[in-house]
Amino acid sequence: MLLFVSKRQATECLNMSGSTLKRYRRSGEWIEGLHWLRINSRCIRYNLELLKDWLHNREDPVAHGRAIAIDR
Repeated sequence: MLLFVSKRQATECLNMSGSTLKRYRRSGEWIEGLHWLRINSRCIRYNLELLKDWLHNREDPVAHGRAIAIDR
């Protein structure tokens, strides 16, 4: 089940600042529609489980790729 959460919830659960979340979005490190969604111009939601996996497997893109395949 996909669980998309608010910026506040993501910062708390991932122990990251809002500016760090924004940096990963803008850098292309996180993929729109997969790691995060733009609800409107002021509302972003984050795929919490996939971002937790990304943090855990940052150095192993193949493992994260498997999580992406399962998530879809």
